[in-house]
Amino acid sequence: MAHTTDKVTGGCLCGAVRYEVIGDPFSVIHCHCLSCRRHTGAPVVTFAGFKRDQIRFTTGDRRIYESSPGVGRAFCAQCGTPLTWEGDGGGLGPIVELHISTFDDPNAFVPQSHLHHDERIAWFDVADALPRYHASEDDSGPYRRGPAIEGPSG
Repeated sequence: MAHTTDKVTGGCLCGAVRYEVIGDPFSVIHCHCLSCRRHTGAPVVTFAGFKRDQIRFTTGDRRIYESSPGVGRAFCAQCGTPLTWEGDGGGLGPIVELHISTFDDPNAFVPQSHLHHDERIAWFDVADALPRYHASEDDSGPYRRGPAIEGPSG
């Protein structure tokens, strides 16, 4: 994972929107919620979450769609690349969760858990041993570790 003084960069497919982030994320998660899946068209979305003041958009302007009150989902207006989930992080203040695949080096960020696992597509799961939460990590704890469905048989 990136270290506190490291600067990491990323951006959209066409390069019209670029950003840089300084410091460690407060979380790196796989999200299975319906809204995130619809925003990206993917069966699961992986985010690295940062405090808003850790991020600077260096090139171009992202467009923000308000998907629910207080929640913005940013994207590039030119190529359509989904870029962020933005909202109130409670005690953290304003947060921005960046889609991990928009980083120039997404390998720098390793997921820690699965959120909204109850909303996953029933036939899709990720084969890892990470904790799965019914909704968010603010719940009473993970309800399981590892995949919820069995993999293909021999």
